[in-house]
Amino acid sequence: MSGEALPPATGPEVAGPQVGVDEWVARRASRREYLPSWPGAVQRAAERVGWWPRLGIAAVAGLLLPVLGLSGFQLQVGIDSLVIAALAVGLNIVVGSAGMLDLGYVAFFGFGAYGYALLSSGQIGANGIHLPSLASIPLVMIAAAILGLLVGLPSRRLSGDYLAIVTLFFGEAFVEFTNNVAPNTFGGANGIANLDPIHVAGYQFLSNASYYYLLVAVLIAAMAALRLLETSRTGRAWRAIRDDQLAAGSMTIPVDRVKLLAFSFGAIVAALVGTVYAAQQISVFPTDFDTPILILIYAGLVFGGAGSIAGATTGALVVMVTYDGILRSPTDSGYLFYGLILIALIAKLRPWRRLGITLAALVALGFAVHAVARAISASWVAGAPQSTGLIADVLRYWLVIPANSQNAGKAGFVLLVCLLIALVQIKGNARTILLVPTIYLAAFVWETILSANPSITRQLMIGAILIVMMNARPQGLLGARRVEVPT
Repeated sequence: MSGEALPPATGPEVAGPQVGVDEWVARRASRREYLPSWPGAVQRAAERVGWWPRLGIAAVAGLLLPVLGLSGFQLQVGIDSLVIAALAVGLNIVVGSAGMLDLGYVAFFGFGAYGYALLSSGQIGANGIHLPSLASIPLVMIAAAILGLLVGLPSRRLSGDYLAIVTLFFGEAFVEFTNNVAPNTFGGANGIANLDPIHVAGYQFLSNASYYYLLVAVLIAAMAALRLLETSRTGRAWRAIRDDQLAAGSMTIPVDRVKLLAFSFGAIVAALVGTVYAAQQISVFPTDFDTPILILIYAGLVFGGAGSIAGATTGALVVMVTYDGILRSPTDSGYLFYGLILIALIAKLRPWRRLGITLAALVALGFAVHAVARAISASWVAGAPQSTGLIADVLRYWLVIPANSQNAGKAGFVLLVCLLIALVQIKGNARTILLVPTIYLAAFVWETILSANPSITRQLMIGAILIVMMNARPQGLLGARRVEVPT
């Protein structure tokens, strides 16, 4: 190596060259990438608090949330969000820490749920198997650990897309197995019902509120355990394999064994969450563990940042609250849709006069088109927006919605896709000019077909949010990206 001096480091972690200290590692703080402006300041302040105090604050916040007077629907959204968050934390072991693409992870979730259903219900009680929850849950977790080892065996020879295909086959095979094999045992499409509630120290978890608190405890315990693993030799070995498997092997790290451990620990977390989920639902069905659930888990992990325990949890909670709560309501989803458009315009359009001109042109275009359409035929503006409340009042005389809006909305959707493709290709003032009709057409499509079909719209919105996040911050909301410093 040459004798060039390293650039001066910044931050409190580095006091200068020291004997026995790797200076590249010592300059970790200067290579961290933070969010811009005030979010970055919040991120730095949170890091000064420490990981364990932040976990304690999060636990207290989660436990106090029902005190705010949540409705039954909101409490169920909270339960679903905690389930996906805990699953994302478990998936983070395999994907974020060890760097292996596992597309069959949801099968471990289903294995835990079905294992609890078989052991703690009357489904196979004729054979004398009807265990209390405190006996069945540990058995299910041990069996899941063994299953994780078996599923992880191909990872010794496969990686990347090939490993993803094999694990995806495992996930789909699990759904087919529970749906079509041994229907008398697994219930087939009808699933298994009348599951026992969880008993702990004489207390029965019977209400949604009790299962909410139990899931908070499970999530916090999983995060704490995985934090200890992350800072252990095993956690460092996972990260070494993720960054460079060949280099890790040359440093005497047992690569195959460490990979199998990642699959096993991830399976344990998923199975534990599956048992709580099954007990809370009082039934299990094959469709509860199909690909859409896997997509939500990955969406939360990608949004929050793979490799970060806090990121996986935060991302999953944000995705699920958005998906299962906000996007179910036409009014709330409308606020989210138009709010995201406005935030994107404010964040991207510079200088400020460009933003003002764009908004003014957008308002003028809407009123002009509405006036022309009304002058041609009253039926062209006879429809009403799907949104309600303030949004409907604003859009009523700005957006053209015909009486039969479904066909027009479908045609508008095709045209919107074409405009979005063109918007990506062009540059400069032409893009700003095209942006105005594109936003207007997006509002038209939203109010005619998207808002009226929440099952499809929820998936599209989550996909759009992820695309924006991956372009703006590829490492996720709280994920860390190493920034190389030239020497």
